[in-house]
Amino acid sequence: MQFDLAVIGGGVNGAGIARDAAGRGARVLLLEAGDLAQGTSSASTKLVHGGLRYLEHYEFALVRESLTEREALWAIAPHIIHPLRFVLPHVKGLRPRWLLRLGLFLYDHIGGRKHLPATRSINLHRHPAGAPLKGEFGPAFEYSDGWVDDARLVVLNALDAVAHGAEVHPRTPLTAARRVDGGWELETPHGRFTAAALVNAAGPAVLKVDGLLGEAPEYGMRLVRGSHIVVRKLFDHPYAYFFQLADGRIFFAIPYERDFTLIGTTDRDHTVGEPIVASEEEIAYLCEGASNYFKTPITPADVVWTYSGVRPLVDDGSGKPESATRGYRLDLSDKDAGAPLLSVYGGKITTYRHLAEEAVDLMAARLPALTGKAWTRSRPLPGGDFPLDGLEPLKATLTARYPFLDAGTVDRIARAYGTRAERWLNGAEGWQALGKSFGAGLTAAEVDFLRQEEWAASAEDILWRRTKLGLRLSAAEQKALADYLGG
Repeated sequence: MQFDLAVIGGGVNGAGIARDAAGRGARVLLLEAGDLAQGTSSASTKLVHGGLRYLEHYEFALVRESLTEREALWAIAPHIIHPLRFVLPHVKGLRPRWLLRLGLFLYDHIGGRKHLPATRSINLHRHPAGAPLKGEFGPAFEYSDGWVDDARLVVLNALDAVAHGAEVHPRTPLTAARRVDGGWELETPHGRFTAAALVNAAGPAVLKVDGLLGEAPEYGMRLVRGSHIVVRKLFDHPYAYFFQLADGRIFFAIPYERDFTLIGTTDRDHTVGEPIVASEEEIAYLCEGASNYFKTPITPADVVWTYSGVRPLVDDGSGKPESATRGYRLDLSDKDAGAPLLSVYGGKITTYRHLAEEAVDLMAARLPALTGKAWTRSRPLPGGDFPLDGLEPLKATLTARYPFLDAGTVDRIARAYGTRAERWLNGAEGWQALGKSFGAGLTAAEVDFLRQEEWAASAEDILWRRTKLGLRLSAAEQKALADYLGG
């Protein structure tokens, strides 16, 4: 089949571009070397946020764009995105209170906030978020941002791309590409494809793919590894924390999967070929930072899971990795170069939808098949076709229809699938109707659904990206799942 547009890279940017372009009338092909969201897009801090700390680097345009997108994304995916209130303690000797308040005032007003509550000053000696913290912390601020299931965000964009006619091929690496007869001929281990235009959204591999395509990169890239740790939950309240460190860096402590706390992230320059794992030094750094704030010390022995991702940042000459811009750049090849190629450099998960819209707008000038107008800002992602306040009613409906499901499982299913949960629950009258149980509420019905409709092929795909149940299943249960999937 002749495609109008081929997208290389199944992370959030690639999936977002595929969705947008397919919805504007193009025949779209998405190729991903591994699983969808296998790299950077499943290794974020799970936040849809404006980037409060970016204000220190005077990236006002990026913060404004991110804050505008924050509520837009919440509106189209209210199952996998939900608001969080963050608590930012003032620390004597670090950023002064007036500076924090000024930054938060800008944060509240430059991005068109409509539904999220505004910042307020609090006293941690009287606020629920103060209970697990050391007594030395008193004055603080409480502000709004959002939580996102990052890997599911990618899958839902890919699903919606398919709903608009796209083809999605995970585990299909690009091995060669060349311009032929005014278009692109692409080679993969599973066959050849042709397309009139090409988008390189390969994330950390963007320069490698540019080289494969015979293109000279327009921008230098800085690879920065961010690592996170997960521990048993450190607090029972629903607030998250934004903490400052003496070295000028910040990190978050966030409620995670009901029974855990997520702590991160680090910023370390990364060299191609290095393992993408949290080093002992990074783990110790995060534990020490958290222990500066919480009454109960956190040690590496408390860590139940770590994950790391490499962020492909545009190299803007910043000295420290945490200072490098999180903005993005789009480079469209000249007309005289032949078939169009658009390369995507940088970006962050919060701005993926706007990045995709800009990318397709650029490509539309060169690709007649893109006849439609921008549309993704207001169209729900699969399963997200309910109001911002509709998650609790959805959970109540699932509880009434499936009384055998415990509250934790109902919460997980509603937040993962939204209104699509019925596609695999399918009127079941008990656990037995859902087939083999693998533990923690995961059944064969759900596994089969993920395999048949969401491209899951391995236990890792299911346990660490489509769900986060790898935190709950024992080694024996995980092996049983792998055996069920065929190894």
